[in-house]
Amino acid sequence: MATTVIEHVLNRLRDIGVRHVFGVPGDYAFPVDDAIVAHPDVEWVGSCNELNAAYSADGYARVNGAGAVCTTYGVGELSAINGIAGAYADHLPVFHLVGMPKMPVQAHHSLVHHTLGNGEFDLFRRMSEPVVCASAIFTPQNAAAEIERLIGAALFHRRPVYLAFPADLASMPIVSQAAPLPPPVSDPAQVEAVVQTVSRMLGKAETACVLPGLLTVRAGLGAELRSFLDDTGLPFATMVADKGILDEDDPAFAGMYDGKLMNEGVRRFVEGADVVIMIGALMHDFNSGAFTANLDPAKVVDIRHHHTQVGGLTYQSVEMKDLLPALAGDLPDRNWPMAGADIARMDPVRGSGQDAITAETLYPRWESFLKEGDILVAETGTPSLGMAFARLPKHVSFENQTMWGSIGWATPAAVGAAFAAPDRRVVLITGEGSHQLTVQELSVFGRYGLRPIVFVLNNKGYLIERLLCRDPDSAYNDLGPWHYSELPSVFGCEGWQTARVTTLEELDRAMDAAQSARGGCYIEVVTDAYTAPPLAEQLHANIDAFYSG
Repeated sequence: MATTVIEHVLNRLRDIGVRHVFGVPGDYAFPVDDAIVAHPDVEWVGSCNELNAAYSADGYARVNGAGAVCTTYGVGELSAINGIAGAYADHLPVFHLVGMPKMPVQAHHSLVHHTLGNGEFDLFRRMSEPVVCASAIFTPQNAAAEIERLIGAALFHRRPVYLAFPADLASMPIVSQAAPLPPPVSDPAQVEAVVQTVSRMLGKAETACVLPGLLTVRAGLGAELRSFLDDTGLPFATMVADKGILDEDDPAFAGMYDGKLMNEGVRRFVEGADVVIMIGALMHDFNSGAFTANLDPAKVVDIRHHHTQVGGLTYQSVEMKDLLPALAGDLPDRNWPMAGADIARMDPVRGSGQDAITAETLYPRWESFLKEGDILVAETGTPSLGMAFARLPKHVSFENQTMWGSIGWATPAAVGAAFAAPDRRVVLITGEGSHQLTVQELSVFGRYGLRPIVFVLNNKGYLIERLLCRDPDSAYNDLGPWHYSELPSVFGCEGWQTARVTTLEELDRAMDAAQSARGGCYIEVVTDAYTAPPLAEQLHANIDAFYSG
């Protein structure tokens, strides 16, 4: 039988590594849904709502390199759009598959459900344009070419794309062919110009530092980044959003850099360097320590996916994948000065018995809990701010949504990460306020037999909001009290270990049990309303700088 439009699209998504599609079924999307369920190499994962499905595709793409979400027209796609926007902000290629009404319905401007009742059918695709890098409505004639264009755009820009399938066309056989688009190539002269410029800068420098960023990992260039550092001997420091892209037990690791807010010794080392090479790093508010970072532009080399800026000049047509090995092959391996102070872990684990759980006793315990190879998903707010300064074991990835910062992201994102890497342990740390937004996805963990370890930090409200607003005790920061530790049972997570802990003795016992658990674990950690890690406290003390930009 001839390959249909949707079968061809799914085959090409499979070819680039997408093996799961997260979604919620809907009548206009039934041809797409049916094709996913029938596909031998792509699995349908039913999410509890479209927003959670988009968050899960985001988490999947972080670990897998690309992800996919499927929704129905109108109500479904608009429910997902916040998650698509987050993937856009965090440079994640997520393929958003949308089932549309049939073409005759559109041609006659019929008044049908899931529309605004105005006979306009291109409206929602246009609404998605600011948060995708490309879009297409698929037909038998254009399917082969359009999927290659959209795959090329998604991988070039590392952004989401929008794929719409009219219900009567999705199951029709394709009548065209197209070859995959070749990857972008660099202008050799531009690459050589950058190499020579950087080589001259480092030749005159006594000190230098690299700030590696998440865009490098998004482009699949982690190995090239590692080789560049090994070949040049350059030290590196990491900013909050970029944590975990390199192992922190590396002798060249200088520590976490967050402007003036944290780690004064690291700040002096980075800002005092004669050359700072930023590789896929972005200087937004959290990375810059609420804009307290002070890097001299004349000393900065800023390497992005497809261009590089040096000394006020922008070199176009310079691919990061080509520039990193070129630099590594040209720059001599020198004995560069390292940061003066030892890179310390958090304070030692202390306290015991009936002591209350505080930030000083909790975060070091979470740091010590992590194992080599874990995927740590930390929710926006105090969990991610606290764990940003944990010393991660080897090959632990740290996933957080620093740029978009949509609370509730972490729980479904952890679902996506678990599907992307079933052989790795997923540790989710979320605040109870964020958890209330998307807690239904616990049922997806249970339904598919996933075994995460979930810590829910119950501090009686939106703590990060208390720290960033003018009136911490305002009623809008309060939450309805839930019996969190009972939720896994409610959501069908059979056989999970659950606990509600209020003292260090209870916490230690629950964490010891979780380390050896064969199934999922869920631990509600109860603290005072203002138990905050140091970075959150610093943001509170620098509110004006944080919001001023």
